[in-house]
Amino acid sequence: MPAANPATIEVENFTSPGSLRRVDAAKYQAMRAAFLKVLPAAPPGLTPAEIQKRVLAHLPQDLFPGGAKAGWWVKCVQLDLEAKGVVVREKTPPVRLHKT
Repeated sequence: MPAANPATIEVENFTSPGSLRRVDAAKYQAMRAAFLKVLPAAPPGLTPAEIQKRVLAHLPQDLFPGGAKAGWWVKCVQLDLEAKGVVVREKTPPVRLHKT
């Protein structure tokens, strides 16, 4: 088995249990910090679109110039944090998320 790249981190996927993927660690950590900063601790929470708009102000420009690829990274972090039980999805539509 090849050695893991220290510049990557393994993430889980809430919608595909057991699915693991390696992603850029610096981008993941930056997005995770921004995501948790804007996410409320109580229901009703925020929609993914609201989260995506709010995280932009908290992302480092060297990793996300002009918010590039932020949408993909929001979803990556969302699904990983849901799989780890850090974030919970409300059971009624539309999808709304908040911290556990």
